[in-house]
Amino acid sequence: MRTTIELSDEIFRRAKAEAALRGRKFKDLVEEGLRRVLEQPECASPVSLHEMMRDCCGVAEPTPPDYASNPKHLEGFGR
Repeated sequence: MRTTIELSDEIFRRAKAEAALRGRKFKDLVEEGLRRVLEQPECASPVSLHEMMRDCCGVAEPTPPDYASNPKHLEGFGR
């Protein structure tokens, strides 16, 4: 099917250049992008980085507040 879309000049130039770098046609790149978007399950709400890393929080406990202030941690460092 043939259709018309409006793109900003910057997006068009970037997409056209990317298609050329991949040795593909512009229309194929656009179709691939649409397929990827349509195949992804829609996320109900954005997930924060903190929520994604929740299980990792506190893994490094207990640690000194500043390694540089504890000479024991600098033994063998440098000369």
